[in-house]
Amino acid sequence: MDELTLTLHRHIAEISAVDWDACAGPDNPFVSHAFLSCVEESGSAGPRTGWLPQHAVLREAGGRVVACAPMYAKSHSYGEYVFDHAWANAFERAGGRYYPKLQVASPFSPVTGPRLLVRPGAGIGVEALGAALAQGCDQLGLSSVHVTFCERAEWDALGEAGWLQRLGVQYHWSNRCYGGFDDFLGALSSRKRKALRRERRDANACGLEFRALRGPEITRAHWAAFHRFYLSTVDRKWGSAYLTPEFFPLLGERLGDHVVLMMAFDAGQPVAGALNLMGTDTLFGRNWGCDRDYPFLHFELCYYRAIDFAIEHKLARVEAGAQGEHKIQRGYLPTETYSAHFIRHTGLRDAVGEFLEQERAARRAEIVELATLSPFRRDGEAE
Repeated sequence: MDELTLTLHRHIAEISAVDWDACAGPDNPFVSHAFLSCVEESGSAGPRTGWLPQHAVLREAGGRVVACAPMYAKSHSYGEYVFDHAWANAFERAGGRYYPKLQVASPFSPVTGPRLLVRPGAGIGVEALGAALAQGCDQLGLSSVHVTFCERAEWDALGEAGWLQRLGVQYHWSNRCYGGFDDFLGALSSRKRKALRRERRDANACGLEFRALRGPEITRAHWAAFHRFYLSTVDRKWGSAYLTPEFFPLLGERLGDHVVLMMAFDAGQPVAGALNLMGTDTLFGRNWGCDRDYPFLHFELCYYRAIDFAIEHKLARVEAGAQGEHKIQRGYLPTETYSAHFIRHTGLRDAVGEFLEQERAARRAEIVELATLSPFRRDGEAE
């Protein structure tokens, strides 16, 4: 660590996109310089929403960037999808100060991906950046650092370094080299196959036109409609509208064909949409919304059209966002997600560590139980 220097940056623009992306790699768009710049420049992550950039950069003695992390100082725990409100409440009732904390994450994006971004060939591991972040937390006098929706290898390395480990569950679809949607249906039990066919039939009998739009195909009018859909979903869920109207066209401009917008049109007018980002081998479902109710439209746009797209483009998986056991019946199976937590205060760390140990056991048992709901045919089961 003596040869490395950690700096924190209040704007992603202070860091060269070339240096950042050399560390982030090409696989996951949510940690790309382009995505993070969209979130900041649109005003989605900033003082208004309580996501204050503190991007971490680790440099060699000669100044070369060898690692970085998308990091934010948070005065609350909203927009993260890994809930630590109970930890904060308990600590503050005991006289501690939980906020501000440091959050290593892709803002408002519960998608698995790298979080401790190390340049290939740099000669260091993710644990070096983790140690630097913990040291920075100490020096700033903050309560904690939270690395959420990280990859399993990062989770393991941070756990070995003494960070607390947390498990979550999401529902992901895996491409078993299907030639088309019918091949996927053929892998399901007869009853589940009939149910999915009925849902798709009813959704496609509403007279809607469905289109998967990418890159320059997505106009400002499409984005204006989608922002309207986004707000309608936020209003129904009593959430916060973190993403500004400027975010969506900026995303389309900066990320190009990585943006996949599934839209439904009624007599040429957009009535629903589902926003996805495409990585090297994964389609990540993010936001959805609609103007009117149609039978099974949510399932069609968010799940089945995503499967169609993944099969056509030979992607390995679809991640359909947070929560939703109903996804299991549609081929999206329970999958572990990971987060790691550095907590400075010994008493709070010990209490949270004990809780997480119990929670991990419960979560793994839950995943085993949920897997029994799989719609796929079991070995030897007749079609």
